[in-house]
Amino acid sequence: MLRLFVVCVGHLKRLLCGINRCSLACARLDGRYILFCMGNWIKEAALAELRSLIEEVNLLQNQRAHSALHTRWEAKTFVFLREVFGANSFYVASFASFDWQFTGTYYFHVTWGDPNTQEKNLHHRAYLEQLDSAKGLLEAALGQLERSDIESVYEGKNTAPETSAIIQIINLAEHKLRKIIRQKPAKEKEVQDAFESLLIASDVEYSREVDHIEYSSKAYIPDFVIAKLDLAVEMKLCREGAEKELIAQVNDDILAYQTKYGNLFFVVYDLGFIRDVERFTGSFEQHKNVVVKIVKH
Repeated sequence: MLRLFVVCVGHLKRLLCGINRCSLACARLDGRYILFCMGNWIKEAALAELRSLIEEVNLLQNQRAHSALHTRWEAKTFVFLREVFGANSFYVASFASFDWQFTGTYYFHVTWGDPNTQEKNLHHRAYLEQLDSAKGLLEAALGQLERSDIESVYEGKNTAPETSAIIQIINLAEHKLRKIIRQKPAKEKEVQDAFESLLIASDVEYSREVDHIEYSSKAYIPDFVIAKLDLAVEMKLCREGAEKELIAQVNDDILAYQTKYGNLFFVVYDLGFIRDVERFTGSFEQHKNVVVKIVKH
């Protein structure tokens, strides 16, 4: 996973010293430095986490698919596999294929009992079977990691050109978005349309409002997805009295989007109601793979 940290020059050395395992590159942006770090797992910690995730499978057998415990374990496992083994790895692709329910054709008969109960039991059996498969997948990952250096198992997307491309996307929002919005926008869609124009002009391959992410019984749809960068981009419009609501929305989006994407970028187009930008963006500092930029009208 590509980790993005915005740091001042004075804190750069201290931050570098605190990273356990990293492949680093630095880029200057507006007088500050963005530090890119591919993961921060050491082998011993990763092995311990894998063993813990495997042990949790036994507890999940008494749960229903998509229960709170199962959803938390699923999200935690997916993020871990992506961080340690990389977005291009067999383990991430295999784990993402689990839907935790029966798919296909099945015929019910009234003589077999209540159809709703039959359907629930069918889905639960499929859930248990996929849990067992997931356990085997994690045990295989554990075996590979025990035999290998942690750097060698990573199959990610964080090449130098892609790192530069992410900086390009950030720059588009931070330096060019305001210039092409002539009238004060009344709807968030106007901000989305303006940013899409910038992506097109910069020849960036993207999809818009296509991907649906199911998380905590709700569907989340990123505004833009740049697949080759493992990047989801979300635009927000800050109107009067909307600051607290926006913070809650961004936090919810982060939890959902990070189950699928390694890099998240939020652009908040402010109509003049965010007084303390640092306090606003500071609400998201605990999410190390997230960048939030405020663009003032």
